[in-house]
Amino acid sequence: MPEQRASLVALLVLALLLSGLAARYHPVATDYLRQLENHRRLAADWRKLIPERRDALLNDPAAPTAGNPNGDVPLVVFFDYNCPDCRTADLIIQQALKDDPNLKVVYKEYPGKGPGSKFAAVAALASRKQGKYEPFHHALMAARGRLSGFSILTIARQVGLDVEQLKRDMDDPAIPNALERNRALATGLYITGTPALVLGDEVIAKVPEVPTLKRLIAKEREKAKR
Repeated sequence: MPEQRASLVALLVLALLLSGLAARYHPVATDYLRQLENHRRLAADWRKLIPERRDALLNDPAAPTAGNPNGDVPLVVFFDYNCPDCRTADLIIQQALKDDPNLKVVYKEYPGKGPGSKFAAVAALASRKQGKYEPFHHALMAARGRLSGFSILTIARQVGLDVEQLKRDMDDPAIPNALERNRALATGLYITGTPALVLGDEVIAKVPEVPTLKRLIAKEREKAKR
């Protein structure tokens, strides 16, 4: 528990003070305590904010989904196609979906400021009209280096998309509206970077390894049964 860890760290600081090493280690311990307190406050805020935004998180028709549409545990993923950690996270989430037939994933495109990031997000959402979001999404995530308009359209062609149709569909004004909703959701939940997961009433920065993610999902599943 955060409170228990904070108490242990406080005892450590006291011990350092008594041993005469405080001058060297006290700033580090104090900073860690401050981080623990900030996380405790954030966690309390999330327990209030996430239920208030549950419908927007889970039921926006513009948000692509994967896995079991009626799954008992929904996992919301905020990501950017040019984010290296998001690419690693995609492999972890794919494995979690393979191992858990009752998991539902909701994708929230949350591009950074780079032009390639936004172009990729718009193209991915536009690909839904051709029914190829998932293969296109995973192909973009598997790309090496930073994505550009040219490489994105090349990947689109490789997964079987009609590129000319995709370009027309990218002009749909509903797409920037969806991205703006995603941005507003992220801002309201203090999400400032990617990847970020929303699982239950918590936000998880950085996607954990498969065993840890599976444990967190199982924990949320048990909590939902109570």
